[in-house]
This record gives sequence, C-alpha cells and structure tokens, in this order.
Amino acid sequence: LRTSLVSLAYDDISWTEFFSNMILPVSAASVINAAMLFMYYSSELFPGASGFCECLGIVFSGNRTPEMLAQEHAYHARNVQAIHVEESSAGWSVWSKIQIVLVTIFLVCFAVGLDVCVTSISAGAILMVLAAWKRQHYDPRPEIVDYDAEGNALPPKKMYDMDGNEIEPEEEELVTESETTLTEVDYGLLMLFIGQFILIGSFDDTGVPQAFFNLAMGGCAAQMTAVPCVYWFVLVITILSNVASNVPVVQMLAATFPYATPYDWMQVSFSATIAGNLTMLGSAANMIVAFQAAKVGDRTFTSERHAPFGIPSTILCLYAGTALLSLVHFSPECSVKLGECDDQ
Repeated sequence: LRTSLVSLAYDDISWTEFFSNMILPVSAASVINAAMLFMYYSSELFPGASGFCECLGIVFSGNRTPEMLAQEHAYHARNVQAIHVEESSAGWSVWSKIQIVLVTIFLVCFAVGLDVCVTSISAGAILMVLAAWKRQHYDPRPEIVDYDAEGNALPPKKMYDMDGNEIEPEEEELVTESETTLTEVDYGLLMLFIGQFILIGSFDDTGVPQAFFNLAMGGCAAQMTAVPCVYWFVLVITILSNVASNVPVVQMLAATFPYATPYDWMQVSFSATIAGNLTMLGSAANMIVAFQAAKVGDRTFTSERHAPFGIPSTILCLYAGTALLSLVHFSPECSVKLGECDDQ
C-alpha cells in the first residue's frame, strides 16, 4: 500500500485504473505465496499432518490432528487457570461496526479520487477521537489490585490523618490519550522514515541515482518496461529495495524518472511492493512484525528463518506478476506530464 500511494502521487492514476491493472498479478502472486507457505510452514501450521492433502482437509473441513487437539487443550487449560477470564462476546460489537463504516467511507473517498493525504488524515483523526471517547466513557476502568505471594487479592489500603480520621481516596483521574494512544506510537519507526526520506531527497540532488540507473540499465535505459528489459528493471528495483527499503526507492525513482508513463509506475509499484518480502530489511513492515513478535517473547522471526521462504517465493511472485502485468494492463504507455497521451 505504501509504495502504491507513492506511485499514485506522481501521475493521475485513478483508484479503479490501479485496481484493474493489479488484480491479475496480485492474485497470481497471492496463490503462489499461499502454496509456498503451505509447503514451507505446513509442519508448524498443521502439526501432525501427514501431507498436503491432509492440510487442505484441515483448512476446508475443520479436521484436527491429535497434536493440534493437544495444543488447543493446553491453550484452554491456561485460560481456565488465569485470574481474569474474558467472556467471549457474541457477534460484532457496536464499536466494530462503527469502525467498519468509517473504513468503508475512507475507501470510497479514496476510490472516487479525493486527495489521499486529506482522506487518510481525516479518517485517522476520526478513529482516534472515537477510540478516546470509547476509552473515557465506555470501557471499564482498570482495577488496581495488589496481590500477596500466594496470589490472593489484598484489601485496599486505608489512610488516616493525624486525628485518626480516615482519609477518603481521591476521585480516579481520567485516563488521557497521552497515557494510552500517544505512548503506543512507535517514534523510532517515525524517525526511521523521516531519516530515510531526508537522506534519499538529498541523495537525489547529487545526480548519482540518475547516473546509476543509466549505467545499470545499459541499453534498456530508454525502454525500461519493454520486454525483455522489464525483467532486468524489476531486478534492479528488487536489489535497491532490500538495500534502502522499498518506500525510499520509489521516492528516488520519482526523482530519477519524472516523466515516466503510468504503465511504468504500475511496474514500479508492483515490483517494489513484492521486493519488500525478499529479506527482513526489504520493507519496514517486516521489521515491525519482528519487533512486535519479540515484545511478546517470540524471537523466531529472524532473517535466517525468513530467507529460505522469502527469497524463492518473492522471486516467483515477482516475475510471474511482472509477466502478467506486461501482457495485461490498461494504463497508457505514454507520459502524462509530457502531454504525450493527449494525442491518443
């Protein structure tokens, strides 16, 4: 999505045009990725399964192996032993429905061509205000209870003044957004993106990216997205995306090729997005997942474990999608900014 939004910012590419071009290559890449996911992680997703067919049976018919049942029983046993057990709510909550409505409106506004930045900021602000109101007036207050060494709840402590009169506890303060939402913002990640964009912006002014692409593309520099040059072009984008991350690379390409055609941007958007899955450093999303998993104690999502699956799946998805996009696309192969499309 991030690279797609960056690509859409440089030419008048509508949401429907972008969707019509991407539906076929993205669907093919999704099928390939799902198939390789089954092959590589089947022992972890379906412990005890004897083969691919049994895995499909588990997915579509709800069958369970003895190993899966043992894990489910252990999970439920841990929940029973927990001090607080949350009651499962039936159906969608009213807050979930409101969020679905707001997200749907956001997508509709994006699809009809409203400004991307204004639409995104407005939707985010409304969701933040809604979450704050819900937390202040609807969610139950967190209970501050102390426990002894055996796990028994201790009664609240009472305080007395000099005359022996009990001091009434002060009213519970409201939980503010500075204690909840603002503390959950990943400021390190924000600084990472800010630094990347400043660095790439300064790097573009040197003229080195332009010279590098002309040298790397060689005789294909004038016809980057023409077959067979497009396959070398997406390889260069893939390598750069895993060196500097995919979003800064798209920003660099925008400065390097300011008069690229809408079809060129389709290829850039698809290849840069898929290339982010090659290694852990290819996309900030990979690092976010690894950091969040580490916070809950799961440190198995590493570069060593990701590479045997990420490299072959990314290469297959990248070139299969690129081939399909080169065969079936609806964007013009003329520069909008140069006015070449006016004559067509």
